[in-house]
Amino acid sequence: MSNSKVVVITGVSSGIGKVTAEKFAKLGHKVFGTVRNKVKAQPLDGVELIEMDVSDEDSVQLGIQYIIDKAGRIDILVNNAGASLIGAVEETSIKDAEFLFNTNVFSILRTTQAVLPYMRVQHYGRIINVSSVLGFLPSPYMGLYSATKHAVEGLSESLDHELRQFGIRASIVQPSFTKTNLDKNTPVTSYKIPEYDNERNLATHAILKQIDQAPEPESVANTIVSAALNDWKMRWTPSGQASLLSKLRRFMPSGPVDKSIRQTFGLK
Repeated sequence: MSNSKVVVITGVSSGIGKVTAEKFAKLGHKVFGTVRNKVKAQPLDGVELIEMDVSDEDSVQLGIQYIIDKAGRIDILVNNAGASLIGAVEETSIKDAEFLFNTNVFSILRTTQAVLPYMRVQHYGRIINVSSVLGFLPSPYMGLYSATKHAVEGLSESLDHELRQFGIRASIVQPSFTKTNLDKNTPVTSYKIPEYDNERNLATHAILKQIDQAPEPESVANTIVSAALNDWKMRWTPSGQASLLSKLRRFMPSGPVDKSIRQTFGLK
C-alpha cells in the first residue's frame, strides 16, 4: 500500500493490544508489537513481535532502535501496555503506586521520548495513548489506577500542544471496562485494613461484575485505529458505556454523578 504506515503498539500479547495490532496489519500497515517475552508470546499474522519491557529505559531504547533500523521510520505509536490494581488509597503501598505509575505513565514517557526524534525529522507522527473512563471519572477502590489515567490525560494534552509545530499529534482513547485478561485478573492490594473490608468487597464485586458483562476488545481496537488514521481530535471514546459515561461527566451536575458512582460500586 502506498499509504502504508509503520505502527508500533505496546503490549500486544493479549486483549486490546493484540486485537489492535491485528486490525492494523489487516489494513496493510507494517506493524511492530511489543511483548515482554517473545518465547511465551503467540505469533500474530502480519505483526513482528519485539521484545521490550516498557518499564525499562534501556529495553525501550533498544526496541525502538531495532524498529528504526528495520523499517526506517515510525509513523504511529500506540501506548497500550498497562497494569491495574484494586484497593483503598490508604491500603496502597508506595511500592504498588510506583509500579502503577511506572507501567501506566512513565512507560508512555519512555516510548514517546524514544520515537519523537524520528517523528520530528519526518515531520509527521501520531501518538495514541490508551487512557480510561477513569481518566475523567473517579473510581472508589481503584484510586491509584485512576490517578495514573488522570496523569495520562494531562500528559497527552500538553504533549499535543508541544508537538503540533512538528506535524505530530497526540490523542487519547478512553475505554470503559473491557473483557480482557488485564481487567479480569486485576490484583488486589496485599495490605488490607479491616475497616475497609465491607466496602472494598462490595466495590470489588461490582468491578468484576462489570468486567464480566463488558464487551470484547473489538470496539476499543476500532477506536484506536480510527484515532490513528483519521482526522485528529483529542479524545476518542468507544461506543457504548464509555461514550455514555463521557456524556454523563460533561452534562450532568456533580451531585447526580457522585450518587451514580456510589451506586455503581455498591456504596451507601
